[in-house]
Amino acid sequence: MDNTKALLELEPDDDGRVRRTGNALTASTHIITVVVGAGVLSLAWVMAQLGWIAGVASILAFACVSIFTYNLVADCYRYPDPLTGTRNYTYMQAVKAYLGGTMHVLCGLVQYTKLAGITVGYTITTSTSLVAIRKAICIHNGGHEASCKFSNNAFAIGFGILQIFLSQIPNFHELTWLSTVAAITSFGYVFIGSGLCLSVILSGKGARTSITGTKLPIEDKLLKVFTSMGNIALACTYATVVYDIMDTLKAHPPENKQMKRANVMGVTAMAILFLLCSGLGYAAFGDNTPGNILTGFTEPFWLVALGNGFIVIHMIGAYQVMGQPFFRLIEMGANMTRPHSDFINKEYPFMIGGVMVRFNMFRLIWRTIFVILGTILAMAMPFFSEILSFLGAIGFGPLVVFFPIQMHIAQKHIRRLSLRWCGLQLLSCLGFIVSLAAVVGSVHGMMENFRKYNH
Repeated sequence: MDNTKALLELEPDDDGRVRRTGNALTASTHIITVVVGAGVLSLAWVMAQLGWIAGVASILAFACVSIFTYNLVADCYRYPDPLTGTRNYTYMQAVKAYLGGTMHVLCGLVQYTKLAGITVGYTITTSTSLVAIRKAICIHNGGHEASCKFSNNAFAIGFGILQIFLSQIPNFHELTWLSTVAAITSFGYVFIGSGLCLSVILSGKGARTSITGTKLPIEDKLLKVFTSMGNIALACTYATVVYDIMDTLKAHPPENKQMKRANVMGVTAMAILFLLCSGLGYAAFGDNTPGNILTGFTEPFWLVALGNGFIVIHMIGAYQVMGQPFFRLIEMGANMTRPHSDFINKEYPFMIGGVMVRFNMFRLIWRTIFVILGTILAMAMPFFSEILSFLGAIGFGPLVVFFPIQMHIAQKHIRRLSLRWCGLQLLSCLGFIVSLAAVVGSVHGMMENFRKYNH
């Protein structure tokens, strides 16, 4: 029996590729791993801006919309029929199959802009966490009277130098161990942050909270609410890797049915975790909730340092996971335009410690410039919540709402101006409005913080 199973697993899949063995449970695990990131740590700040009623309702609403639209995406994994059609290996490929070349280009523009932008967000997150570690140690050694204010810039530069070296690796699959460690540490810092907040609440030192959140003038309140929407949007987005996850699912039962179960399980677990983390953080800090809950603690300094250390390790791996597809796109484009250029295409192999390393001039120069520019942007705008909100805003409306709905309409040939068509387009418009509002709120917040930062 075991030999028969082993032989089946060695047989190629329906398209000649390696046979897939994943199931709904493993796919849901991948979803949870992707969404449990640094963005979760900003959700307590979100809850403080929205208050208990709107905060809980918003997280649940985003979760429900995500399940619905990701289920539509699951049905578009194969073209033209969701059960017997040809597999689409990437999100962009599915958009091209169902919506044509113009939408394919637009999808790629949004997707790769977000991937590039996220690397800036990761640099900010890392430098913020390293400052928090140094501050915790400073206060532990010198007491609360000590002057423990530090600039993010030195840490951002250090992180950038490390990423310059890691970015020279042609294919990130060669560092899968780092990606695995990054996924594990993401759970570590979320549970440490939540645990520290819970200890504050249980000790009776929790702050005052309200059902409407922070008390601000109406204009400022609206802008904070808009920014909060972007933070939630970023935290619950896994559109950039949804087809990578589906590509692990075995062919039977049909991938779309397995993925729909995985979406429900993964997003439900995500919503519970988000509510737990945001609720505990708000209850601990109240109106003074920081953008990253871990930066609000200095004691016990070893646990605070460990939690922030976990964030740094996660960001080191996550930067490359998000950056490598962008690098690959630019290099493929350069290769297509200059296929005979030695500068772009020639590899120079050499040995380092018994390991064969391939060196390429174009890769060295362009990836180094990319990392440097991202580091400069992170140093110029070290605003955790606003940057995360902006990144969530530009991805949520198009990738999570608009494209899934338009692909579904094309696939099912839903009649224009029918009741279902109007309902789906209304949801698409709401997604666009949420994204636009979050962009407005986050850009305003960045401008305000930029003015304060320079004074």
